[in-house]
Amino acid sequence: MACMDEGRRHLCPDRLPLFLAGVPVETETRLAVRDAWSGEVACRVSAADGGVIERALAAGALAVPRLRRLPAFVRAAALEHVAARLGADAARFARVITCEAGKTLREARVEVDRAIVTFRTAAEEAGRDDGAILDFGRTEAGAGWSGLVRSVPAGLAILITPFNFPLNLVAHKVAPALAAGCPFILKPSERTPVSAILLAELLASAALPEGAFSVLPCDLALAGRLVADERPRVLSFTGSSAVGWSLPARAGRKRVLLELGGNAAAIVDADADVDHVVSRLLTGVCAQAGQSCISVQRILVHRRLEARVRAGLVAGMARMRTGDPLDASTDLGPLIDEAAAIRVRSWIDEAVAAGAVLLTGGERRGAVLTPALLSDVPSACRLSSEEAFGPVATIEPFETFEEALEQVNASRFGLQAGVFTNALDHVQRAFSELEVGAVVINDIPTLRFDAMPYGGVKESGLGREGIRAAMREMSEPRLLLVRAP
Repeated sequence: MACMDEGRRHLCPDRLPLFLAGVPVETETRLAVRDAWSGEVACRVSAADGGVIERALAAGALAVPRLRRLPAFVRAAALEHVAARLGADAARFARVITCEAGKTLREARVEVDRAIVTFRTAAEEAGRDDGAILDFGRTEAGAGWSGLVRSVPAGLAILITPFNFPLNLVAHKVAPALAAGCPFILKPSERTPVSAILLAELLASAALPEGAFSVLPCDLALAGRLVADERPRVLSFTGSSAVGWSLPARAGRKRVLLELGGNAAAIVDADADVDHVVSRLLTGVCAQAGQSCISVQRILVHRRLEARVRAGLVAGMARMRTGDPLDASTDLGPLIDEAAAIRVRSWIDEAVAAGAVLLTGGERRGAVLTPALLSDVPSACRLSSEEAFGPVATIEPFETFEEALEQVNASRFGLQAGVFTNALDHVQRAFSELEVGAVVINDIPTLRFDAMPYGGVKESGLGREGIRAAMREMSEPRLLLVRAP
């Protein structure tokens, strides 16, 4: 149904449909999807209107008992089917991601590979249950009574995803929903909906019950109707903190899962391997053009190593090649659009005006921004206190490990943190004291394995993703009490 011109960057000559209750549907309203590098319209995607939203909600509600009764092996087979089809069509998916999201082709291929792993992991988890047998005989009243606890699907799920990982962040919501037995309505980012539509094609070819899924590109106002409707029982959102924290009040009685932003820090202790640190930090700052909620944004280095780490980062960033993400020699593609690059550059200017030193980078050409490193950034500046979501980081020295821990915790975010150290007591202190969802030792906070529980504290989110963790978020415990004759 969809193609990508191998010579250049048109995703499809005509508009793509949305998927309503598993069926492709074309609508009068179209969303223009732009190539992130050229800015040209690469594809037009059918967008949902109020009528489509209502039909999807009604179909999803009817599909709840169908999915609940579907045997685990059938759900697992459907997930394996999607993984296999993704593998067979990996090259096309990678080029589509590169076009709509602007990440390099190398990064896009990694994203496709991760999505395949995500679906295969979900297939493995589909038949597992964290249930338990309980014996209440510890009291006289409970003598003879036992309990069986099992997980049951929570019901219809609303899934809302951002632009920066248009395939794998979709997979991280879709695959656990199906593994848990929940029908879903997916609202992909209106900037990058093509990968989700292509994935819907694969889902439509799997053995799933009628109405098991809908994929509805639409604007935020219509997405609000999905959030507020009483029929869904789960809301899973990945995006900005500003939008995310407004949702629970509007979601009613739904189970709400929020995976939000951050300004991730990396601590470089006095005994760290400088070459390894510099190599990994360059990846953490520059991968995906910094458009990741766990991109390295704050670098805290022991004063003994600060000059060497700073020099290595400056030299490494200067070597980074920016440009067309379809060019194999490109290290750094564009941000999602020119407005995003202008915003990040304005934050750099704000910091410099407040006394910061721009050590390298920050040059903007359209939507492309060369990777930037700044020192002496005041804590009140947005580069220190907010999520930059671009290829920019600050570097500051510290005297004691306690001071570094305090600086990490001073953020209102708490997603992940990296700690480069060989001191076991510092590992233990970081794990005990850092207010984050995960502490990564001797690597960057940008590290994520698709099977691990993933999420943050403070303003960085609510609940956990990762296949098994997300399945628990989309399930409810049910207890059977039995008395012996």
